[in-house]
Amino acid sequence: MTVSEGAAYRPQPMPRPTVEPGELVVAAAHLDHGHIYGMIEGLLGAGATLGWVYDPDPAKVAAFVERFPQARVARSEAEILDDDAVRLVAGAAVTSERAPFGVRVMDAGKDYFTDKAPLVSLDQLDDVRAAVARTGRRYAVYYSERIHVEAAVLAGQLVERGAIGRVIQVMSMGPHRVGDPATRPDWFFERASYGGILCDIGSHNFEQILHYTGSRDAELVGSTIANYHHPDHPQLDDFGDAHVVTDNGATGYVRVDWLTPRGLGTWGDGRTFLLGTDGYIELRKYVNVATERSGGHVFLVDGDGEHHLRADGTVGFPFFGQLARDVLDRTETAMTQEHALKAAELSVRAQILARDLTPGPDRG
Repeated sequence: MTVSEGAAYRPQPMPRPTVEPGELVVAAAHLDHGHIYGMIEGLLGAGATLGWVYDPDPAKVAAFVERFPQARVARSEAEILDDDAVRLVAGAAVTSERAPFGVRVMDAGKDYFTDKAPLVSLDQLDDVRAAVARTGRRYAVYYSERIHVEAAVLAGQLVERGAIGRVIQVMSMGPHRVGDPATRPDWFFERASYGGILCDIGSHNFEQILHYTGSRDAELVGSTIANYHHPDHPQLDDFGDAHVVTDNGATGYVRVDWLTPRGLGTWGDGRTFLLGTDGYIELRKYVNVATERSGGHVFLVDGDGEHHLRADGTVGFPFFGQLARDVLDRTETAMTQEHALKAAELSVRAQILARDLTPGPDRG
């Protein structure tokens, strides 16, 4: 097998800041999920200025300010929303609270950047779409497993250049590790709060299917959920899968779980397989099992041979710079609003329609 460096495929250069200091002021609010740190770091890397932070829990605020000491601590959510200098508010609230908060942000005349999953029900989806139409504001989503993973970014660039021809199938797998349940907040185990596994983790995977196949929509063929290994938490789905057919004739398969064993050297062996008419790509995002613990692996097989590309440190994360410019220029270069919400819609519909395979009595 030939081993190539990513540079051999002329990846796009590491993005530079796209806004000047002070040009884009952002705030962070509702820090219930650790993804807020990656969201803010991405925005700061694009040149944004962090103005405020708010959370009702002083401990969460203290930890955030230790990491980002430039943030002023707001006394309330309203203090951020009333500041005309703030153009974008980033939040990682409890999943079921993300859409209501986003509507408040947009009604205050600001764009919103939320952790995934961006919402948990079709009613919330309707509320978000109505608020987007009413306010003209943006409801951006942190689908981190594509936009904040260089292997996934590089794969997208290869697809755009036609490296594997037309993409006809995407298989996207997102295993995760629960760890010690005692360290998880109560809402993590409440289906009404986290939305179910296909809504929550699965939103990453549905987004990737749409992106890599170049689709605008997809039809759900079937889906399943189960609690196989966590009987003490009956509302936790620890497994889910789904099959879709996209509007351009490609297929997609999602498999997500909370079953990562202790022996794996990282939190999950996330992999994505892209089958094209002229080749295929496999992403080993976070680890190359039993070979090396580092991630960022892109395996490409095309008409010229077999290629192992190392993505880390090559292409960066252009989403954040594009989002920063989109906020200022009122464009849609990072991700269209339609795309962000369609991925959320598919994940919610898959959860609603899923057949529950949990052994034994019905869950609570």
